Amino acid sequence: MRQLTEGVYWVGVTDWNLRHFEGHEISVHRGSTYNAYLIKDEKTVLVDTVWAPHADRLIENIKEVIDIGKIDYVVANHAEPDHSSALPAIMDLVPEATVIVSRRGEESIKRYYQRDWKMKVVTTGDRLSLGSNELVFIEASMLHWPDSMFTYLTGKNILMSNDAFGQHYAASGLFNDEVDSTEVYQEAIKYYANILNPFGRLVARKIDELKSLNFPIDIIAPSHGIIWRQDPMQIVQKYYEWATGPARPGAVIAYSTMWGATAKLAEAVARGLDEVRADYKLFNVAVSDKSDILTEIFLARGLLLGSSTINGLTLSTLAPLVEEIKGLKFRDKIGAAFGSYGWSGEGVKLLEEELQKANVKVVQEGIKYKYMPNEAELTECVAFGRSFGEKLLGNG
Repeated sequence: MRQLTEGVYWVGVTDWNLRHFEGHEISVHRGSTYNAYLIKDEKTVLVDTVWAPHADRLIENIKEVIDIGKIDYVVANHAEPDHSSALPAIMDLVPEATVIVSRRGEESIKRYYQRDWKMKVVTTGDRLSLGSNELVFIEASMLHWPDSMFTYLTGKNILMSNDAFGQHYAASGLFNDEVDSTEVYQEAIKYYANILNPFGRLVARKIDELKSLNFPIDIIAPSHGIIWRQDPMQIVQKYYEWATGPARPGAVIAYSTMWGATAKLAEAVARGLDEVRADYKLFNVAVSDKSDILTEIFLARGLLLGSSTINGLTLSTLAPLVEEIKGLKFRDKIGAAFGSYGWSGEGVKLLEEELQKANVKVVQEGIKYKYMPNEAELTECVAFGRSFGEKLLGNG
């Protein structure tokens, strides 16, 4: 338990051991937190809970502040289990408390837990008096679930933003002025790219709406990672830039290889990019972290995919990355494909089709070479990379 400000407490859990999130879909290198907030006023409110395996720790933290039976309301900003699955354990202790949910949250909470709790449905602008201060609710549908909601505490000027503005980041410090800001932003970008990017236009609109409400904001308290109290609107501005701004004029080369031929092609393409001073990152997807590659793809304008052909297809190690690229709906990107083959050589064409399905504009015809490339073919690959780099930089 730690105090955010008078009458407001962090009662969440720091999970130093977490390494994967949403099953095994997203990598987590620095652990994470499950942030829950307790507000003491004439009424007592718990905003969000934690993942069920940590429910006992949440209850212990609450008991450091109050008799848990005094909780009047539990706000469920979002039903995803990392935020709400300790809700049954809490409600067993406070069965008369009211669960506050968004319109879509009523359905999702009931479907998850199938309990007959007392519920109050709120919409944007609804207020709940706690005594000295009020809670104001702001629906945030598709940031990143239909039921998502923000909760704002008047008087204390705290925005409890659930999945927006967070990161998977565990640290001894609770606030952004107590931790390494470089690490925080590395994790914040990764979090946005891998989770919120498909909803970028909604993110921008919600930020515009939030600003139009003219709420003073002294603290932004998300559901994962550190709490923003030093210049808290910096993360809001970053989200707006990520949602609306152009990607950097660099490229990601992501490839998979069987016996090293496609790796040779990838390195030659990289040399071509280097010749025109185009920034790039080079990844063998079979030995690289998928979530980290996706973060770099989000940041870069160019995407070059390479694969050997096997059984008339691309290598299976590349397939999960390609599926994620389509699902994350990256904007305004250009791409091309390359690869090696033994006898049929369909891989490059398949990669071009996948790029097009992902709304990546294929700007030059792909290249492929049989078995192991010779020096003349590697020279052609360098020219291929150089041509792509010129297009990337606006010179081609």
